[in-house]
Amino acid sequence: MDFRRLAGYDVLLLTAVLWFLGKFLRYAFPPLFEALQASYGVSNAAVGTAYTGFMLVYALMQFPSGALADRVGAVRVIVAGAAVAGIGALALVADTPFLALAALMLVIGGGTGAHKTVAVRLLARVYPARTGRALGAHDTIGALGGVAAPTAVVLFVSAPPALAALLDRLPGADWRGLFVVSGLVVLAVAAAFAVRVPKRLPENADRGEPREGPEPTAREYLASFRDRRLTAFVLATVAASFAYNGAVAFFPLYLSRAAGLSTSTASLLYSVLFAVTFVQLVSGDLSDRLGRFPVMAVALGLAAVSLVGVVLLVDAGPIVLGVLVAALGLGSHGYRPVRGAYLVEALPDRIAGGGIGVVRTLLMGAGALAPGIVGAIADVAGFRPAFALLAGSTTLAAVVVTGLWATE
Repeated sequence: MDFRRLAGYDVLLLTAVLWFLGKFLRYAFPPLFEALQASYGVSNAAVGTAYTGFMLVYALMQFPSGALADRVGAVRVIVAGAAVAGIGALALVADTPFLALAALMLVIGGGTGAHKTVAVRLLARVYPARTGRALGAHDTIGALGGVAAPTAVVLFVSAPPALAALLDRLPGADWRGLFVVSGLVVLAVAAAFAVRVPKRLPENADRGEPREGPEPTAREYLASFRDRRLTAFVLATVAASFAYNGAVAFFPLYLSRAAGLSTSTASLLYSVLFAVTFVQLVSGDLSDRLGRFPVMAVALGLAAVSLVGVVLLVDAGPIVLGVLVAALGLGSHGYRPVRGAYLVEALPDRIAGGGIGVVRTLLMGAGALAPGIVGAIADVAGFRPAFALLAGSTTLAAVVVTGLWATE
């Protein structure tokens, strides 16, 4: 085994582990919605709105984190964001009112929101010939946080006697203990990232080549979106993000209440959505070889078909629903690294960090609104109409990207 070659992936590994922890914190909340409703006596709309707040703050961090990284470097921004997220998670140990819980969710959302935009540009500079593959590996490891989170929630909330005795020694022996452990791990990995990564970066990889002229303005960042094809792509990405985040936030409740599955079965199928994340290794590499649009069109088409199926075949049973959930995961995850690679190539290098931040602000902003909208529709009309809206949004995204591919 060539250990020197493996050492060249230090930056990728540490960046991806931080993304895993950020995703873990994000996806630990949806499986807790039912427990939070019982504990605090709040509605679907309340927990959905709290999660929307989390995602909105996450979205609003995309542009400032990218623009700040263009100025002070990616390492500082990533470490600072991880520190904020870790401290916010540790603060959840206190037994607080629901509004305080929602406020701490905003803090964690802000901390985790400083990572992805900055990481995309950093990895593209460190691995320029293998950008799709590097982003695929980064997003694959990150998405595993969604696999681990539901299982961890079950262990902390419904632990067997032997494990429960061990967890009782932790501060906040219930689900709060999960966030205490997570916060400590986040801070430890952030410290390792701060010490190790700067030593491994090629020259100028942190901030890119020195700029000629003044720092770019907000107007310059926005001017790049005058390109109609880029604007159409951004709109498709926004629609896809809205659908995915809405589905992810309420899939456990949808499967238990609309499909009639048990809570444990619903959590298991929810994990399947993230377990197929390894497709990103394939889709990222294929996009390096075949082009970005073919891979994105196929991925979004699969996601659209699966969401339509989840709505129409809600009574088909756990096996059929499990296949559909897996298909949604394959399409959604397969799309993500290719989207990032395309944006890196489409935007001028001078404003790449902030430009990607603008796009991610829009797509994550739309995704942040989704949980609140889905929760409100579910309270009024039920979960199937809410998920029908998500299916339509994904279908729109697939049609637009396919059109861009056809006219490329």
